Amino acid sequence: MVSVNKMTASRKTTNGATAFKGFPAGALKFLSALKKNNKREWFQPRKEEFEELLHTPLVEFARLVNEMLRKTAPEYAMPEPAKALNRIYRDVRFSNDKSPYQTHISMLFPHQRLGKKMGAALYFNLSVTEAMLSGGMYFGETRELQAVREHLAVRHEEFRAILAAKALKQRFGELLGESLQKTPKQFGLDHPAADLLKRKQWLLLTQFPASEVLSEKFPAEAVKGFQLLIPFISFLNAPLKELPARVLED
Repeated sequence: MVSVNKMTASRKTTNGATAFKGFPAGALKFLSALKKNNKREWFQPRKEEFEELLHTPLVEFARLVNEMLRKTAPEYAMPEPAKALNRIYRDVRFSNDKSPYQTHISMLFPHQRLGKKMGAALYFNLSVTEAMLSGGMYFGETRELQAVREHLAVRHEEFRAILAAKALKQRFGELLGESLQKTPKQFGLDHPAADLLKRKQWLLLTQFPASEVLSEKFPAEAVKGFQLLIPFISFLNAPLKELPARVLED
């Protein structure tokens, strides 16, 4: 068992506030053990360990990212940073896999008007083997996809310039995501943005060994990564802000 009091004290600053300096070493060990023992009987007696090793550091990370967003892109800042975290508990109602817990932790920063189910967002995921920073539009209803495509049809050069920015390209590489087999008929096969218009997803991501989140360098590097993604997700969200919002997340 981890000595909770000792570990918590090591995460305090001189004024008593918590400061995110990377995840504690035990975080990955806990995820590894959870993957092997994904059942309530194992997890419940260790819930305090989960809180100290994974949940609390993730909240601290969310606060750090949220503070950057308040200063640079307030439309993505959360009223309460902890609300950015996704639950460790799985919804097993419609799944053949009845394992009760996620074997990763994650958080999502959406556009605050659009909510978690609409538009492009910033995302972080940590599993026992790898971590991921990403941004973009993962899914959308027909009206949302249409709005983004119409936006791209007119302003594709601006979007390509965002993607070509040296720092962004070096960190996140090429545009990813699923595509239709053909460009929607209304735009024509010879449209100069045909490759962008047939997409159903517009995503940028970087994956790296999970051990990197244990480094004190990780928080600053992660925040820089999210900063690089803001122009990308803001472009995708621009045409959606005028649409009726879906039911907002609580």
